[in-house]
Amino acid sequence: MPQTPDIIPTLETRRLQLRPLALSDAPAIQALFPQWEIVRYLTDSIPWPYPADGAESFLRNVALPGMACGEEWHWSLRPKLEPEILIGGISLMARPGDNRGFWIAPDWRKQGLMSEACDAVTDFWFDVLGQEVLQVPKAGANIASRRISERGGMRIIRTEMRAYVSGSHFAEIWELTAAEWRARRAAR
Repeated sequence: MPQTPDIIPTLETRRLQLRPLALSDAPAIQALFPQWEIVRYLTDSIPWPYPADGAESFLRNVALPGMACGEEWHWSLRPKLEPEILIGGISLMARPGDNRGFWIAPDWRKQGLMSEACDAVTDFWFDVLGQEVLQVPKAGANIASRRISERGGMRIIRTEMRAYVSGSHFAEIWELTAAEWRARRAAR
């Protein structure tokens, strides 16, 4: 069982503020999230077509209970210069083989923002939660997500078929150890 901070903190990067998800985020998520470009390579547990109450249901039934019991950590992504704007989300989960997931609005892609967010939550995973290994599954066809894992120093440890919103895909399980992460940070 991971160590659990009493309160999930707001994290900051050079350009982003990562705020713990709250029920008040539901309207912004509902307006932004149900786009094929965002959901196609996400787990098939996400309903598609996305229901009108999908964001609120996710927050009430999944994210907030997971956060309350110390098994999940969910943040909204917000530009530091415009913190009232929600542009995506990132999560950590205490699940074997599935510890991190994220999404970002298409208009905010290709700027390195998700790499910044991943670095912040990876630090949190290893330094605050005291975890020794981070494992991240992703559809092999999701090239942008693969690049983020590569830049973060992760490596593929196995492949398998998994179900995504867009159907079954060849999936890769990427891994990074705490020692590898700390060595990368020290080398920067």
